[in-house]
Amino acid sequence: MRAIRVAEHGGPEVLQLTEIEAPEPQPGHLLVEVAAIGVNFIDTYQRSGVYSMQVPFTPGSEGAGEVVAVGDGVTGFAVGDRVAWAMTPGSYAERALVPADKAVRVPDGVDDRTAAAALLQGLTAHYLVTSTHPVHTGETALVHAAAGGMGLLLTQLIKHRGGNVIGTVSTAEKEKLAREAGADEIIRYTEEDVASTVADLTDGRGVDVVYDGVGKTTFDASLASLRPRGVLALFGAASGPVPPVDPQRLNSAGSVFLTRPSLAHHILTRDELDWRAGELFDWITTGVLDIRIGGTYPLAEARRAHEDLEGRRTTAKLLLLP
Repeated sequence: MRAIRVAEHGGPEVLQLTEIEAPEPQPGHLLVEVAAIGVNFIDTYQRSGVYSMQVPFTPGSEGAGEVVAVGDGVTGFAVGDRVAWAMTPGSYAERALVPADKAVRVPDGVDDRTAAAALLQGLTAHYLVTSTHPVHTGETALVHAAAGGMGLLLTQLIKHRGGNVIGTVSTAEKEKLAREAGADEIIRYTEEDVASTVADLTDGRGVDVVYDGVGKTTFDASLASLRPRGVLALFGAASGPVPPVDPQRLNSAGSVFLTRPSLAHHILTRDELDWRAGELFDWITTGVLDIRIGGTYPLAEARRAHEDLEGRRTTAKLLLLP
């Protein structure tokens, strides 16, 4: 089969299309014919070595497709089922071995591309607004990169829970997308100071929560935008990792809370995975969530997908199509 392989850490050029032996069914696993693969910033962290991975490896942690074989000991799945998965390595390939305890069945009414586009970021958005900082009616959230895949999902879910959204974007096109998703206010971070504009928009109070997946370039503004005892949820590092932080800064900012959550710790049990995925798919089928796919690429063009993602030339979700 064809797969993308990384022989050494580096830039997008290390993503190489390679012919490798197709996997065989393994105990506790599903063998899946991959229909669509989600492209995420975590893939770039693993490719570059920011997140340590043993090379060579097949990148990709999210996808959807049809079960073609079931390994020994697996219950609850059968050949022909449509499934999706997240936080499972080896997805940039025509076939993938997926641990059955990490797979979720895709319901009728959700196509494979939507499922692949929704799961990792959708589950992340779910835990951020329900567990990291449960958004309540009337609260205001600052969402960085509001026109990106995560930003669009967070904006819709915050509005669904009765909150208000201040989004940051860089262009008029991205502002349009963020407002269509429900953002109440938009800050063009290339033209305005984020923290001072947040202060103006909130009458000096600050926001209740900041959802920051950008990291290095936004962290200071995020901290300065919070109300006293607000929450900064730093869930990614698209611009690079944040330098070490003196805890005294949290005091100076108003006894604020800083957390660095990850999806893996919010789907630790089958019950939790099923709860979050079930609500996510319900939101999609009932129209609460509109899953936007910003670009699709053949598997062979994984390098271009990474270049576009890291170059901030994209909106919404990117997919690879085997």
